[in-house]
Amino acid sequence: NSSESPNCAKSILTSDRLQVVVMLSEFFNETWEAANCANCLKNNSEGLSNSTEEFLDLFNKSLTCFEQNLQGEALDLSPNNYTEVCKNCNATYRMLNDRYNYLQRLNRQGGEAGHSAHLCIDVEDAMNITRKLWSRTFNCSVPCSDTVPVIAVSSFILFLPIVFYLSSFLHSKQKKRILILPKRIQSNASLVNIQEKYS
Repeated sequence: NSSESPNCAKSILTSDRLQVVVMLSEFFNETWEAANCANCLKNNSEGLSNSTEEFLDLFNKSLTCFEQNLQGEALDLSPNNYTEVCKNCNATYRMLNDRYNYLQRLNRQGGEAGHSAHLCIDVEDAMNITRKLWSRTFNCSVPCSDTVPVIAVSSFILFLPIVFYLSSFLHSKQKKRILILPKRIQSNASLVNIQEKYS
């Protein structure tokens, strides 16, 4: 039907009682929005944005690197021995991680797609997979180099109350207990002795 009248479209879309076409259309639109798919595309949605293509290229290179180095370690693949993967794929993983961080910063400013929301689900899932492989499976996470300064500062802060109370104890005047004699009338026996002296 070549007519573009709204009645014609309405009769076609809502011809059945369940309105399957409308339900499917709403489902796909909601999924598209929830997955932030538009954030991976160019402004006119003609294809993937340049930054997304670069990220996916680095993602594929990282997975290829993991796979090639795992094949090289096939003879000695104990659960914690992935030194070749960590050593040979470090540069590729760092580049992928830097690209992801760049995309996040770019996306906060509006991004190539003109939308300011989360990154699209494909990019986030790809980075989650790579980080899980890198840190959990291959155990390639580098320990934080800032542990010594953090421990030093924490120790200093913990000892501050001790130093404070110790210095206040040493520099404050200690009040000595002085016994004050009571000013009471002496006993009757002493009064009798005084009267005898004067009489």
